[in-house]
Amino acid sequence: MSGGLRLFCVLFFPFLLGAAVYAASDSKSAVALSSATPSGPPQAAVKPIAETLDGTRIVDNYRWLEDGKSPETQKWVEEEMTYTRAVLDPLPGREQIHKRLTELLGIGSITVPQIAGKYYFYTRREGMQNQPIVYVREGLAGKDRVLVDANQLAADGTIALDWYQPSENGKYFAYGTSPSGSEMSTLHIVETKTGTLLPDTIDRTRAASIAWKHDNSGFYYTRYPKKGDVPEGQEMYNRRVFYHDLGTDPAEDKPIFGEGRDPEDWPNVSLSNDSRWLLINVEQGWTKTEMFLMDLKAGTPPTRVTSGKNFLYSGEIYNGRLFITTNEDAPRYRVFVTDAGNYDRESWKEIIPQTDAVLQGTAVWGGKLFAQYEQNASSQIKLFDLDGKKLTDLALPAIGSIFGSDGKWNRDEIFYGFQSFIFPPSIYRYDLKTGSASLWAKVDAPSIDPAAYDVQQEWYHSKDGTRVPMFIVHKKGLKKESHNPTLLTAYGGFNVSLTPTFSRNAYLWLDHGGVYAVANLRGGAEFGEDWHRAGMLGNKQNVFDDMIAAAEHLIAEKYTDNNHLAIQGGSNGGLLMGAMITQRPDLFRAVVCQVPLLDMLHYQNFQIAKLWIPEYGSSEHPEQFKWLYAYSPYHHVKPGQEYPAILFMTADTDTRVDPMHAKKMAALMQAEAKNGSSRKRPILLRIETKAGHGAGKPVTKQIEEFTDIYSFLFWQLGVKP
Repeated sequence: MSGGLRLFCVLFFPFLLGAAVYAASDSKSAVALSSATPSGPPQAAVKPIAETLDGTRIVDNYRWLEDGKSPETQKWVEEEMTYTRAVLDPLPGREQIHKRLTELLGIGSITVPQIAGKYYFYTRREGMQNQPIVYVREGLAGKDRVLVDANQLAADGTIALDWYQPSENGKYFAYGTSPSGSEMSTLHIVETKTGTLLPDTIDRTRAASIAWKHDNSGFYYTRYPKKGDVPEGQEMYNRRVFYHDLGTDPAEDKPIFGEGRDPEDWPNVSLSNDSRWLLINVEQGWTKTEMFLMDLKAGTPPTRVTSGKNFLYSGEIYNGRLFITTNEDAPRYRVFVTDAGNYDRESWKEIIPQTDAVLQGTAVWGGKLFAQYEQNASSQIKLFDLDGKKLTDLALPAIGSIFGSDGKWNRDEIFYGFQSFIFPPSIYRYDLKTGSASLWAKVDAPSIDPAAYDVQQEWYHSKDGTRVPMFIVHKKGLKKESHNPTLLTAYGGFNVSLTPTFSRNAYLWLDHGGVYAVANLRGGAEFGEDWHRAGMLGNKQNVFDDMIAAAEHLIAEKYTDNNHLAIQGGSNGGLLMGAMITQRPDLFRAVVCQVPLLDMLHYQNFQIAKLWIPEYGSSEHPEQFKWLYAYSPYHHVKPGQEYPAILFMTADTDTRVDPMHAKKMAALMQAEAKNGSSRKRPILLRIETKAGHGAGKPVTKQIEEFTDIYSFLFWQLGVKP
């Protein structure tokens, strides 16, 4: 489906957390910790390193913690983990919390089937399976058969299925796996009919884009260079397009596209329905893409279709026509069509204009244009003919989110997945001939009664007067008594929308009287590109102002007060947590800050973070240094300030956001905050082993992680387990 941006480089975890109330105050919320608990966190050595950026002298006392392989860092981490476990393990109710989380996370998952010839491919996870299993079904009425089971690859479930792509007629199935959350996939191919694994194996295919030739003889794909092929440190970049003939040595695959281009370019590939045209869509940050076409019949090199403007473009070629979805001079997106091979911008014809709703993407399925929209952070589906005439709206079960869709240019069926806060993931099949939809599969959640909960959307005003929406979920009959335990989460960046999702662990929180709130801050995609750009680069403070206003709204409306309000966020949302900690420490009782970005003056030097410079900027640029230094959480910790209780969480093999951020921030705050060594309002660091940024994390690890989170929040917000 075209029109969307990748969400790979910064991942948000929609963790819905929960709790119930007993009297919460500083005197009553502290539990009796074991006498064996260390009196405080380990003291990190202070080793000042001074540098001058844009005329500003900056001293970093904990730069040495950036080296995760040094014995000194590892010793400090070990001591931190001992301290964290000594604080968290004695907390009351952990056994009950763990038991209920095991039940909730045992609720399965399912994905939308991909159609390929006579086959339907999809994943399903049930019970305590750590990883989802790929099933294949031959024909609509056929029986499901296991095709790929990543659970068999590692006893502890730490080898994950990252992505997959069947060939055009389903004869072959390409997929990627990676260990310990690293996400640096190895590509494998299995023959669908027999389950036979082919010898073709390709390393370094992280988040691979695959376009199979229709005769099954080979495929175009993206991969990264191996060590030694590029300058040291560049192995995480330089994503290029290659072609692979089945049965040949991948080391001999020749690059098709990417050599000599910006190392941060992110190309993806797709093939036209007649196999003539290869479309290469090159993402350059989160505000610009370029499209290139290769005429495979004529053998011409990739030729640029777009004109270099700072807009987003995606496309699909059907019957010799290129359908383009773009925000060019239309922040909520529109659709053009032109002839493939015509590179004149003046030849583009608009067929679907911009509307009040945000167009998330389009696809040509069954000779129709399938269009997914979003309005006020909720999904809509519309069908158009190929000239842009609207045919119908597809009715959805409730206000909620489409979490996937698939179809084929030559098939009269479309599949789409739907979920909401209180609606478990369900897959629907739409018949293009009859215009009717039917339930294809769903996730059963027998221990949850959707009728017991209320979901509402409220609007509030940010600091500059901007109206911002927020979803609020709680049990029916909740009284606004200003002391309800409340968890607020948000993201605010990278063109990512936070729409209603079904989160299993949320019900532990909700069933204990908790309020769960999701704020749709600027920086996201909820209201188009203008909304996104209002929260990026020099406008990043708008995101933080929106979050502060959301918290103040919850307090003003008497859902809670600042002694019963917690916040949670991960990745870019972890940066948001860091800004809340340093800008408004008085507003929150507890903070869960996961896989965060916190040192914004050096973030770009670690892992894949150079890809995010178009979103944040870089301290190496004088003007951008000023933006970043103004809010960089690591550089705004105030000695002697009392902060909320904080649980910093990271992972040792995170290849997106380096764990150095959480390590340095924890060390600094433990040394300088008024409550840095407090046993009542602690600052803790939790580092997961054999885990990355979050994708593919085994269910067993998720249960342990959530047990720590809930134990921490219940304790701090005065919740009786």
